[in-house]
Amino acid sequence: MSRKRAAWVIADKIYAAFEEVSQRNTRPRKLIAERLVELAESGTDFTIDDLWQALREGEPHLGRATVYRSVEMLVNAGLLDRIEFADGSHHYRVCGANHHHHHLTCICCHRVVEVDVCLPVDQLAAIGNQTNFDIEGHSLTLFGRCGECRSGKMLPGTSEQETSA
Repeated sequence: MSRKRAAWVIADKIYAAFEEVSQRNTRPRKLIAERLVELAESGTDFTIDDLWQALREGEPHLGRATVYRSVEMLVNAGLLDRIEFADGSHHYRVCGANHHHHHLTCICCHRVVEVDVCLPVDQLAAIGNQTNFDIEGHSLTLFGRCGECRSGKMLPGTSEQETSA
């Protein structure tokens, strides 16, 4: 499936998620969904403030709280992933719950790569047995230094998007 087609499938899921939690598809939520489709098509991650500022260009009275609540609801619905960085900051990415994956992030430029690596089921079961927990989910956070940062091609404090422009 093309990235563009996948983005519109995600848009349908976003609208359905809003309806499921009794959030009407108001103009602000439609704008949020449309912007998230654009971000999904480009594979770009974002902060809530980035999203809010971009949306305010077309809807100046849009409240930050509306964007925050919508993003958190979509994270809980599995349509957005919250990506943690080694420095404690985080971004969001439209992943759409298509498949289970984790993220590898660069500690220098914050580049994000999706990885299809996971702990084996028997290892998760052993952890559950050792701790007397029923494990219901997990996230694996991987940090490192990308090839460009290791080779010195990236300038300190810049992102991949800034240097490729």
